[in-house]
Amino acid sequence: MHRYLKTSIVKPVLMLIALEIIAISINMFYAPHGVAAGGATGIAILVQEVFSVSLGLTTLVVNAIMLGLAFWLLDKATTRRILFGSLLLPVFLAITPQIMIVEDRLLAIIVGSVIFAIGVAINFRIDASSGGTTVPPMILQKYLHIKPAVGLFAIDLIVCLFNIPVSGIEAFILAVFSIGLTSIVMNYVETGFDRKKVIYIMSNRALPKIEAEILNETDHGLTIHQVLGGYSGEPKDMLMVIVEQAHFRQLVNRVHRIDPIAFVLVTEAAEVHGGSIKS
Repeated sequence: MHRYLKTSIVKPVLMLIALEIIAISINMFYAPHGVAAGGATGIAILVQEVFSVSLGLTTLVVNAIMLGLAFWLLDKATTRRILFGSLLLPVFLAITPQIMIVEDRLLAIIVGSVIFAIGVAINFRIDASSGGTTVPPMILQKYLHIKPAVGLFAIDLIVCLFNIPVSGIEAFILAVFSIGLTSIVMNYVETGFDRKKVIYIMSNRALPKIEAEILNETDHGLTIHQVLGGYSGEPKDMLMVIVEQAHFRQLVNRVHRIDPIAFVLVTEAAEVHGGSIKS
């Protein structure tokens, strides 16, 4: 997948698709219900609700200001990275019809959040951006050492708060809900749905038996790490097993049947590449 993303043709095409997906989510789900869920497009929805100015025009103005700030306070590389998305998204917002597909407000925001997250995640996967309010968090990080995620959340929350005087408290609640849902969907789209569990196992009295059980009685492969006990200072073996989500509880129970006090650490692997993982 990553090999194809590096080609000179596929990346621009994916970027155009991502921007159109974002435009669809805004014009057909957020804007018709007057819900501004942060970002430059959120500001554009608020301006449209109050002054009837088109989404594309307001987004273009906001993005142009952000490009100027990026060029002035950040660097040319960042400006180049967000340039095309910043200029093209307003175009897609202008040519994509603004229609209400779903009348139920909550359902519209749920569907819109999923669609929006997919578009943004595709951009992230190809290291592209639609610009907008992603610039201020980068400035805050550079000069005030504020984490980008915190800065972006604060800015989006400020935009969401303006829903209250413009469209009411319900729009504000839906906007905040949308930000949370978008974040969850983006996380899965970026890292994939086929997640696996990484299980680390240590046992002072039964590790060879646990190892034999895994190798002989299951289809899971394992790796043996040599570690040093922090308290005892003695070298020990630790097993690492990567399993599918559906199988990790069964494996943990199997280990604890052999040694009830075995140390078991379970973490989530968003992506696993190379090697061979048996299921």
